Amino acid sequence: MNPVLELHHVSKHFGDIRAVDDVSFSVERGEVVALVGPSGSGKSTLVRCIQQLEAIDGGSIFLDGELLGYRDHGDRLTPLRPREVARQRRAVGMVFQQFHLFPHRTALQNITEAPRRLGLWSREEAAEKAFELLDKFGLRDRSGNYPSELSGGQQQRVAIARALALSPTMLMLDEPTSALDPASVAGVVRVVRELADEGTTMLVVTHQIDFAQRVASRFIRMGEGRLVAQGPIAELEETEADRAAPAEVEA
Repeated sequence: MNPVLELHHVSKHFGDIRAVDDVSFSVERGEVVALVGPSGSGKSTLVRCIQQLEAIDGGSIFLDGELLGYRDHGDRLTPLRPREVARQRRAVGMVFQQFHLFPHRTALQNITEAPRRLGLWSREEAAEKAFELLDKFGLRDRSGNYPSELSGGQQQRVAIARALALSPTMLMLDEPTSALDPASVAGVVRVVRELADEGTTMLVVTHQIDFAQRVASRFIRMGEGRLVAQGPIAELEETEADRAAPAEVEA
C-alpha cells in the first residue's frame, strides 16, 4: 500500500448544508479512481477542498504523507503561509470543468505560462517541453491557436497538458467530459488511458458512469455529501440519480 492521497473524516459545511460529511478514503500511487455521484452529491466541493480552494471544517488531508494546509506541532496545528499552500497546490494538477484557460494566450502559452513564471523552465525548455505535451495529445498543429479557436475537446486536452507541465504528484479532473460531444469524449478517454498506462495517479470526478467505467480501476460513490459506496470499477452500476443528473457545475 502506497497512498498518494489520504482523506481522514473530512467535512465541509456551508451554513446548515453539509456539502462534505465525514469522508475518508485513499488513492494509491498509479491508481485511477473515479469519484462518482449525481450533481450536488459533494464531488466538486471535495475536490476543491483537496486543492485547498475551500478550507475544510473538520478532518485532515495528506498528500504523499504531508498534511495539507497546516503544520503539525504535535500539540497544535498552525495554518501554512500562502507561499507554502501554493507549493502544495502545485503538487496537485487540477483540471477544472470549465477549463479556465487564459483566453488571451495561445495553447502553447497556456502551457508555458506557469512553469516560466515559477522559474522552473527557461524560455527554450518551455517551448521544447510544451511542444512535447502538445505532441502527446495530438495538438502540435494547434499550438498557436487561442482557446476560442479550439473545440471543447481540444481545450480540455490543453488544460490537461497545462496541469501536467508542473509535474504534479497527482492529477485531478473535475467533470472532464461534461458537455463534450462523443468524438471529444473519445479523445479525453484516450488521453486519460495513456496517462494511466504511464502510471499517473488520478482522481477523476464524473457523474457519467460510462466514462468512469472506461478509464478508472476503482470507484468512490458520493451521495448527499457522504461516501456511500466504493469498490472495483466492475462493480459500479448506474443509478436512477445518475441518469437524472444534469451536466452542471456543483456548488
